[in-house]
Amino acid sequence: MQAIVQDRYGSGEALELREIDRPAIGEHDVLVRVRAAGVNPADWAVMSGLPYIARPVYGLRRPKVGVRGTDVAGHVEAVGSGVTRFKPGDEVFGASTGSYAEYAAASEDQLALKPANLTFEQAGTVPMAGLVALQAMRDQGHVQPGQKVLINGASGGIGTFAVQIAKALGAEVTAVVSTRNVELVRSIGADHVIDYTTSDFTAAGTRYDVILDNVSNHSLSRLRRVLTATGVLIPNGGNFGNRWFSSAGRLVRGTILFKFGGQKLGNFLVSMNHADLVALTALIEAGKVTPVLDRTYPLSGAAQAIDRVGTGHAQGKVAITV
Repeated sequence: MQAIVQDRYGSGEALELREIDRPAIGEHDVLVRVRAAGVNPADWAVMSGLPYIARPVYGLRRPKVGVRGTDVAGHVEAVGSGVTRFKPGDEVFGASTGSYAEYAAASEDQLALKPANLTFEQAGTVPMAGLVALQAMRDQGHVQPGQKVLINGASGGIGTFAVQIAKALGAEVTAVVSTRNVELVRSIGADHVIDYTTSDFTAAGTRYDVILDNVSNHSLSRLRRVLTATGVLIPNGGNFGNRWFSSAGRLVRGTILFKFGGQKLGNFLVSMNHADLVALTALIEAGKVTPVLDRTYPLSGAAQAIDRVGTGHAQGKVAITV
């Protein structure tokens, strides 16, 4: 099969379209014939080997997993002997190992049946960003009807999902974006839009019950000032300006700062799981959430796709078609 393989850390030049063997699957695994794969900032981070502190996880000198990509949508080609949820031919989406390839292996527990109203390209962009947004709004922010929610960086992959999920939970949503993305976030349901090129939401005086910060362009102290007394800040901005630690220092400072007072810090790691993929499917099939697809690239254009996401130019999500 053809796959995007990486033998060293670096830029897109480190990626090579190569012929390799199909992945083997275990008892509880599924072999997916990939139709599309979403691109996430994490793909750029692993390609680049950043931050350096994460290399024991990625691989010290080269990536442990040679094929890039985790989000996947496609057909079930084969199943392990212990798989009960899926059968060959099923259309599925979720998380896999090495989805920038013609075939990818995935755990049964990290897949779900593809939403019937989405194309493969749309479905392939949902898993990582959609689950981060769902778990941030529902599980960390505990968003309730009537609450005020602010999404800083609302036009990216996670932001566009978070705006729609917060609205589905009944919140009054404020989206913070640049001028070119104002109409985009309005079109997906934002009640209020702040153009950060002309206004600073931390100086406006409005307080929010939940803030999802995808950008990390304001100090923690300024963000606390615009939270309600019991508000929740969910930091989700990976700043790779610090090549060693990324945003780890900011998270440590936040953990200490939020020990005092009634405000909370919603630190979490996304859980890729079947139940939450099913929850996203329900929202999507009900018309409450629709992926915002920026553009698609062929498998041979994976380097350009990752670069578009890594440099922050994408409006919504980017997909690779296979």
